[in-house]
Amino acid sequence: FQIYDWQVRDDEYMIQEEEWDRDLLLDPAWEKQQRKTFTAWCNSHLRKAGTQIENIEEDFRNGLKLMLLLEVISGERLPKPDRGKMRFHKIANVNKALDYIASKGVKLVSIGAEEIVDGNVKMTLGMIWTIILRFAIQDISVEETSAKEGLLLWCQRKTAPYRNVNIQNFHTSWKDGLGLCALIHRHRPDLIDYSKLNKDDPIGNINLAMEIAEKHLDIPKMLDAEVYAARAGERAIMTYVSCYYHAFAGAQKAETAANRICKVLAVNQENERLMEEYERLASELLEWIRRTIPWLENRTPEKTMQAMQKKLEDFRDYRRKHKPPKVQEKCQLEINFNTLQTKLRISNRPAFMPSEGKMVSDIAGAWQRLEQAEKGYEEWLLNEIRRLERVEHLAEKFRQKASTHETWAYGKEQILLQKDYESSTLTEVRALLRKHEAFESDLAAHQDRVEQIAAIAQELNELDYHDAVNVNDRCQKICDQWDRLGTLTQKRREALERTEKLLETIDQLHLEFAKRAAPFNNWMEGAMEDLQDMFIVHSIEEIQSLITAHEQFKATLPEADGERQSILAIQNEVEKVIQSYSIRISSSNPYSTVTVDEIRSKWDKVKQLVPIRDQSLQEELARQHANERLRRQFAAQANAIGPWIQNKMEEIARSSIQITGALEDQMNQLKQYEHNIINYKNNIDKLEGDHQLIQEALVFDNKHTNYTMEHIRVGWELLLTTIARTINEVETQILTRDAKGITQEQMNEFRASFNHFDRVPHSYLFERQACLISMGYDLGEAEFARIMTLVDPNGQGTVTFQSFIDFMTRETADTDTAEQVIASFRILASDKPYILAEELRRELPPDQAQYCIKRMPAYSGPGSVPGALDYTAFSSALYGESDL
Repeated sequence: FQIYDWQVRDDEYMIQEEEWDRDLLLDPAWEKQQRKTFTAWCNSHLRKAGTQIENIEEDFRNGLKLMLLLEVISGERLPKPDRGKMRFHKIANVNKALDYIASKGVKLVSIGAEEIVDGNVKMTLGMIWTIILRFAIQDISVEETSAKEGLLLWCQRKTAPYRNVNIQNFHTSWKDGLGLCALIHRHRPDLIDYSKLNKDDPIGNINLAMEIAEKHLDIPKMLDAEVYAARAGERAIMTYVSCYYHAFAGAQKAETAANRICKVLAVNQENERLMEEYERLASELLEWIRRTIPWLENRTPEKTMQAMQKKLEDFRDYRRKHKPPKVQEKCQLEINFNTLQTKLRISNRPAFMPSEGKMVSDIAGAWQRLEQAEKGYEEWLLNEIRRLERVEHLAEKFRQKASTHETWAYGKEQILLQKDYESSTLTEVRALLRKHEAFESDLAAHQDRVEQIAAIAQELNELDYHDAVNVNDRCQKICDQWDRLGTLTQKRREALERTEKLLETIDQLHLEFAKRAAPFNNWMEGAMEDLQDMFIVHSIEEIQSLITAHEQFKATLPEADGERQSILAIQNEVEKVIQSYSIRISSSNPYSTVTVDEIRSKWDKVKQLVPIRDQSLQEELARQHANERLRRQFAAQANAIGPWIQNKMEEIARSSIQITGALEDQMNQLKQYEHNIINYKNNIDKLEGDHQLIQEALVFDNKHTNYTMEHIRVGWELLLTTIARTINEVETQILTRDAKGITQEQMNEFRASFNHFDRVPHSYLFERQACLISMGYDLGEAEFARIMTLVDPNGQGTVTFQSFIDFMTRETADTDTAEQVIASFRILASDKPYILAEELRRELPPDQAQYCIKRMPAYSGPGSVPGALDYTAFSSALYGESDL
């Protein structure tokens, strides 16, 4: 009578058992024993679903409870049962159950749905025994033995230390009850005192074991003690003992589950700490940027050079003292973010999403705005200093020209208003007319100065000179006075010309003197003004040009001296004529305001100013030579530092691509690069010092180098950031390798394959497909598309080496999943869909138990009790699979 053909390692056992069971099939007592045992076993599982059976051959006839039993013990969903009460509905349901049993590797022979529906006891018992073997005993394996042998070996090992216990089979070895008591005492010594047991009291021992098992281990009493001690069948004993195995094996699973949960929670707590630290550092850096940008964007100009120089010094302090630590903080923040994301990927957690406005991209954007404001601020400072320098020069020039003109114009209106010609002789009138003509010449000569004064005032207004109001007022007064002088001059000339008709005599000699003395006087005043004029130059060529012009001016002095002597000779001739002819008139020239003494005085002044001008030009030439030395000194260092930085960038790039040794060796090499770079900082500081000297000397250009200090600063900061990021990438690879168990050979193989197909940066998809095929992947279009969604989620057609490593580690390493954590919690909860706080405190360390209790939501599903916690939602949230 063979009711199944199970193709597992228990085949040999089933053949041996066949002879032993054949006689028992006809024994009513055996049948009753099997019924009770199997009914109790079925109810131990069905009560988890809130139901039970009373009559094993009747209650399974419609197939509904049979399908429910299989769902409970397997944890899987069976096809939806037919709810009709007709025979064909029952047969259909039983067939669904039998098909499910067959799908688990059990080949049923001679058991049909019709026998079960008809209530065939033997077929029903055989089917239940098949289910017990498959779902309760088959998975028992100790040292690669069969199910029965594994269960027997487990019992032997657990009871070996106990006296009077010798487990050799599932028949006579259990009749005295000591084997059951030994199993209980081995795992729960608090439930039984083995030393007080009596081998001669088998009924008492069996009852004690069964009562304790039913009360404390949730194992139903499947047989009466008397039947168990007299002649319990091997199936009944195996079924009952397997319940002990599963009960005590569950304790080991609970410990394993608790350890897994502790590990998962420890990782989660560390990740949360890193997230909070990132949020704090990001907030502090963004706050510093928020405070700094308005300061850099403030373009309120100062009124004096001293105030603007103070602003420039403050900006230099910001560059030297305040910004470098923030550059380091920004770089460290990016490194911490990358390390956190790597840890999250390794632990199979969702990626960290910082608070709104605190992403690495947000910080980079804020930093870019800071850099832009900083660059604009420095340019504005230098332009403003140039403007103030120009403004102060023009203001001083305006004051000098205005003072000169005001001195010249002082009293001229009163002179022009005089009517002295009314009481003068003809000679005097003619003298007054000639004098007036000389004044007109003088007036015309001053026209350029007035126009220059107006032009300077206009430029000061355009340059936003702080004292423009007073300048405009002074300029307006000069212009108004000039207009009045023009009008008065014209009126006086008209009056003199009318009078001239009445006058006939004029001293030609005085007139000649006046005509020649006035222009010469204007020339001397212009020469004195030019010799005292301020100048601004920015190169040796410009000062040489001024020196050349000055030499040309000195070359004209002999000719001017000849003119001076000629003018003085005219006056001497006048005096000689007066003396010769004893004329009773003053020797003073009535036609000119310029006197001989004034000519002599101004000529002496011109001769004094010439060497002074020589000295100032030579001093400026020396200063320009000094500035040229500063330019060359800065250029020599910048032309060395710039290529050095570029070479280091290229070395780091090559080392990140061509590395083939161990990651630790690569890390040491990169650390050496970093050490060399840090030691090179003194050269940057020295260059900063030279740059400060150049700025203090107000040198704004340098034809000897294409490098500016801004270029060097940007290159230096980029070099520091690049070496830090490269080191972080290798650290990330080491962390990934260690966490995933990847060998150095595998890591080198990944790098070699990636570099071979990455000849051109950002290679195309077909090269990535060839790379994966070289790693042993037989790819179709659909599989390649799936892989590309993992390594290139943005669909840009490029794959980074880090994405490639993450994919290969996911393909070659095992990680915790939400389903594993849920299964671990289910073990702690004894298969309940919820867990209680007491169970968490009992199984987990206090801090992690409290962590779970604080974060687990309340369970509100079927069978909920007060204090029930939803571990499924909590586990899903750990891996980003819910909104918890």
